[in-house]
Order: sequence, then C-alpha cells, then structure tokens
Amino acid sequence: MTLASISSSPRATAISWLTSLRVPPVVILSFLIVALAIAWSLAPGLFTSYDPVNGTPAQKLLGPSAAHWFGTDHLGRDLYTRVVYGTASSVASALIAVAIGVVAGGIIGLLAGFFGGWVDTVFARLVDVLLAIPKFLLAVIVVTAIGFDTTNAAIATGVSAVALFARVMRSEVIKTRAATFVESSFLLGGSRGHILWRHVLPNASRSVLPLAVLQFGDSILVIASLAFLGYGDPPPASDWGLLISIGKDYLKWPWLVYAPALVTIATVLSVNRISRWLRKTDCPRF
Repeated sequence: MTLASISSSPRATAISWLTSLRVPPVVILSFLIVALAIAWSLAPGLFTSYDPVNGTPAQKLLGPSAAHWFGTDHLGRDLYTRVVYGTASSVASALIAVAIGVVAGGIIGLLAGFFGGWVDTVFARLVDVLLAIPKFLLAVIVVTAIGFDTTNAAIATGVSAVALFARVMRSEVIKTRAATFVESSFLLGGSRGHILWRHVLPNASRSVLPLAVLQFGDSILVIASLAFLGYGDPPPASDWGLLISIGKDYLKWPWLVYAPALVTIATVLSVNRISRWLRKTDCPRF
C-alpha cells in the first residue's frame, strides 16, 4: 500500500460519509425552526423589545401588524413577545421530561434486559402497570399529587414516558446481549459490569436517540395541554398552552389562539420530522 493511498483513504471515507448524509430540504427547515425555538428560549431579549408582563391598555386587542407581529392581548401586551418568552418554559420543561424518561426508563430497560430472570419479571410488571394507564391521565394524576406548576408538569410528563423508554431499551439490550462480541467478552473473562458499561449500553442506546427526539416533541404537547387545563404556572406566565387557554375566551380576536397554537404545532412537527430522519439515517463510522 502506497503513502498516497493511505492518505487518500480517510478523505474518501469522509466524503462518502458526507454524501450519505443527504439532508432533505424539509429536514433542514425543521432544524431551522427548532434552532429558532432554542434561540428564543436562550435569549428572548434579542428577538423583541417589548415587556412580556406589562402592556399598554390603550393598545389592547390589536390585530397583527408590523408593530405587533402576532397582535396584542386583552391587556395590551405584545403577543409575539409573550410567545417568545414562553418558549423557555416550554423547551426547558420538555427537556426535563425527556431526561426523566431516558434516565429512569433506560435504567429499568437496561437492567431488565441484561440480567433477565426475576429482575426482568419485576420490571416488566412495573412497565405493564404504567402502560395500562393512559399517558395523559397519568401525567394529570402525578401533577395533581405533587402540585400545579410547569416544573411539576414536566416531571409528570417524564414519569408517563418511563415505560416507553424502558420497553425500547429492554428490547435493544436483549438483542445486543445475544451478539457475538458480547459472548466473546464473556468468554474472555469480562465482568458483568464491564460488559454492561462498555459493550451493551453504547450499542443498545442507539435507538434511544430518535425516540428521545420524538418524545421531546410529544412532551411539548403534553405540557402545553396540562398548562391549557390549568396545571401549569398561573398568569402572568406565558407558557404556550396557557396562552391558548387565555385566548379561547376571546373568540372575536382569533389571533390570540392561532399564534401560540401555530408556533406549538410548527415546533412539534419539526421535532417529529427530525426524529423520523434520524431513525431512517444510518451514519457510517470512520
């Protein structure tokens, strides 16, 4: 093998990897929408100069215009500003919910699939109980028990997602545990902890990423639904679900509902599209 062929091999591999990652325009648009939502949540002051809490009563219930992109509400507050500032609560709550689901569900599925026996039986019964309760009803029960605010709504949403992550992780662990390289590691004297941490977990967790992205969008919907029903932070908070709930009382001014609802729908659909793309994309390794 010549020096030229050695130097060109990594370059060819990198080019083939980039070629295989052809991102459709719809996915690019989805990434841009999600990036905008994240930017809103991190630095809302960069996107608007209005106060999200204090409005001008003389400018109440104005329609969308160049000065107020989403119009104003019944207290004269700029609705676009309230949507932007409400993004931080919605995104952070969804991240908390996904983290709870991934960690708790991942641990349950990992232990159940790897050890089997009575451990698998006990965790399987726990997952069956969680799956027997409708997800939204379980979230309502949990948030009612621990209190009404957005953080508790996020915790409730995360608890309702534990069974889903546990079942997916368990199936992946069982599949990975039967692989040849895992059996070889056992025969070479590897301890259970070493095999679990170094071999089973990294390979079994690959399917969790698309599911976590999908669950992020679903969590935004569940948390918005809880806020709509009054289980989130009270006014003057500007959670997306709360904005829709307030706007439904002013049917003559439909932008009070349409604006936060369209932002919520666009964000959730974008996250779902990214999740589908991740699930279908097989990224080769160098």
